[in-house]
Amino acid sequence: MKVLITGGTGFVGQLLARTIQAQGHAVVRAVRQAQPDSVLISNVDGSTSWHEALQGCDSVVHLAARVHVMNDKSTDPLREFRRVNVEGTAQLARQAAAAGVRRLVFLSSVKVNGEATQEGRPFTADDAPAPEDPYGVSKHEAEQALRQIAADRGMEVVIIRPPLVYGPGVKANFESMMRWLERGVPLPLAAVTQNRRSLVALDNLVDLIVTCLKHPAAANQTFLVSDGEDLSTAQLLKRMGAAMGHPARLFYLPLPLLKLGATLLNKPGIYQRLCGSLQLDITKTRQLLDWTPPMSVDDGLRRAAEGFRS
Repeated sequence: MKVLITGGTGFVGQLLARTIQAQGHAVVRAVRQAQPDSVLISNVDGSTSWHEALQGCDSVVHLAARVHVMNDKSTDPLREFRRVNVEGTAQLARQAAAAGVRRLVFLSSVKVNGEATQEGRPFTADDAPAPEDPYGVSKHEAEQALRQIAADRGMEVVIIRPPLVYGPGVKANFESMMRWLERGVPLPLAAVTQNRRSLVALDNLVDLIVTCLKHPAAANQTFLVSDGEDLSTAQLLKRMGAAMGHPARLFYLPLPLLKLGATLLNKPGIYQRLCGSLQLDITKTRQLLDWTPPMSVDDGLRRAAEGFRS
């Protein structure tokens, strides 16, 4: 294969490029800053020209996106998400189809399914979409555009919706958690033992992306992905602390008090992320692709810890 990877120098793109090249395939990386063996794409929107990047490619992995941000300063966040994630994705797909690309793998988000799950009712790939924020809405609309282009042009499209991805180089909330653990900060989360959250190690996500590039049964399907083991917040902190060699210092605070604190701080989303559940059912991914996550949660956490230390 010759594979175009957009976002080829990002958190997922770097490992994906190395993995594909290690298997003997050619990789073209679309990047925002000029680098060797790459094609400069300064902006992703409805006017981007992908012709140079697509030359000779038979597959595309589209990772580049305007990502979810906690404190968006844009005056119209949904418009900005749509410009990059919807219009930019559709522009790439149309030009890829015209260039003869056989298959496009799109990294979407579980936020297309929604923000939280009820006990015993994990999300599945075939659930009705229920995005709640501008980022999730834009990813859902991008999926719809891709399916229409696939139907009109005959190009195969594969959609992958991951939850939180962690691994060497992870940023944002997961990096903050590791910093708290490293510093021995006492955390009032010992009571958060009944929720369940699905995560996916970077290595597992990359393995599934590569599988979706090749597997005949992946064509025009939507898949959820996770490590296959869901953790409570307290479990995650304890096992991350063990991986780092800095045992988690958790103390007990009743959940109602945690919720009250988040409400007083006008941060209800923090309570949901720490105390709520977000589970993914990956049965379809396992069965249709005969795929099993190759890396365990504890190995994934150790890899993240090694990256953090370095």
